[in-house]
Formats: sequence, C-alpha cells, structure tokens
Amino acid sequence: MWDSWRMAFSEKQLGTGEHVELHLRTHWKALIWPAVAFVLLCAATGVAIGVALPAMPPGGKTIVGWIIAVVAVILFVWLCVVPFLRWWTTTFTITNRRLITRRGILNKRGHDLPLIRIANVEYERSFLDRMLGCGTLTLTTAADDPLTLRDIPDVEHTHMRLGELMTEADTARREDT
Repeated sequence: MWDSWRMAFSEKQLGTGEHVELHLRTHWKALIWPAVAFVLLCAATGVAIGVALPAMPPGGKTIVGWIIAVVAVILFVWLCVVPFLRWWTTTFTITNRRLITRRGILNKRGHDLPLIRIANVEYERSFLDRMLGCGTLTLTTAADDPLTLRDIPDVEHTHMRLGELMTEADTARREDT
C-alpha cells in the first residue's frame, strides 16, 4: 500500500495503542467515466467552437465563445471534477481495532465500526473486478446490519487481513475479561 494515508488520515484520530493496518480509496475504475466524459467534453467543445464561431457575425463571436466556454466549464466541473473529488475524499481505513470510513467533499460523513462488532466478512468479484483487481466487501455486524464497501482494491488481501485483525481483536478482548 502507498504511504499517502498520512495526508488523508490524522493520527490524532487513533486511540492509545491503535495503529493503521490498511488505508484504501475506492478503486481507480471509479474514474473511468469521468475520464471518458473529459475526452468527450473536449471534443464537443472543439466541435462547437469550430462550427459555431465561423458561422457567427463578427460582433456575436465573442458572446457565443463565452457561452461555449461557460457551458464547457460547468460540465467539466459537474462531470469530471466532482466525481474525482468524491473518489479522493472517500477512504476506508482499517486499524487494529476498527474500520473507519470517511466520505464527503463539503459535508463530511464518517462511520467507525469496531472490529469486534463484525460477525462476518464476505467478498464478491465480478469478471470485470477480477480483471481490474478489485471487488466488494460486505461486513455483517452483530446487529445483522450489513455494511457494503464497493470497489475495494485488492479485495482478497483486504478480506484476509480484516479476518486476521478480527481474530486478533477478539483474542485481545477475551484476554482482557
């Protein structure tokens, strides 16, 4: 795993004796459609400028050019920037004690799930997920309230490591009582 978790996750959020085991973002496949949208938007903007501006009278070229530019920027932000920021700000951190999810661009949402509350961990990989090296983790809690984490990179390793950490947390809890 890369060491970028230090930028996205503050060690102040960890308890005494707690340390980060895995820090993940959703798989990069979430950025495929924004990239396609970017290419199509650039092509459409080029076509619009190439077709509309030469056909306009000299006084209207500036206004039409600005309208095309404003529409292109709005679409770029909506179709490319927002999905990228959504991807960038969605993180899953697994410590030796809990699973921490954080998401949100302007409004932040977080969820902490103690590992001892997880009753079952399953993973699922579609054909495309297997080709790209990602998958979906489904965690069932003691309250039978499943938590689904989609597009987790290297889901098999994450599944295995989470199972190991759950066993370690359960063993530590039993030793404390």
